Amino acid sequence: MNVMTTYHIAQVNIGRIKAPLDDQLMAGFVARLDEINALADNSPGFVWRLQTSEGNATYFRPYDDDRVLLNMSVWATIEALRHYVYHTAHVELLRQRQAWFEKFAGAFLALWWVPAGHIPSIDEAKKRLAWLDEHGPTQFAFTLKTVFQPDDEFQRGIDWSSFRPCPAV
Repeated sequence: MNVMTTYHIAQVNIGRIKAPLDDQLMAGFVARLDEINALADNSPGFVWRLQTSEGNATYFRPYDDDRVLLNMSVWATIEALRHYVYHTAHVELLRQRQAWFEKFAGAFLALWWVPAGHIPSIDEAKKRLAWLDEHGPTQFAFTLKTVFQPDDEFQRGIDWSSFRPCPAV
């Protein structure tokens, strides 16, 4: 008997801020961080998000560019993630993002399925984004517009040990 694994949806998004976080230009974004993170934490279907002891992920600088911020979370379902992104106060920040973030040339959002209980790492997220940028949406990394359903056989073929562990776990 083949038992289907339960999967959650992981997401990463990156953006290049127009100024350092302590600059007046970024004040509106910084002022909403705690509120929007608390909203995520208390949203139906929320599982986990990358954060430091300060409660957010703005201290992580995973790229050579200190102005590139990374946000990563895990959700029980795509529907729960979509609801949070597009049907809560989070959408207000999306509408204002051009005030704080530069237009990004490559892939800035990637989704992928993870076995329930798996905490994705920054290394894993960067590899998923790079894959999406190079290959377009596939089972390995996709977008909210082009969703792939979880595939047990594909998931079993992933070498999860090839990703460096998450520093925030």
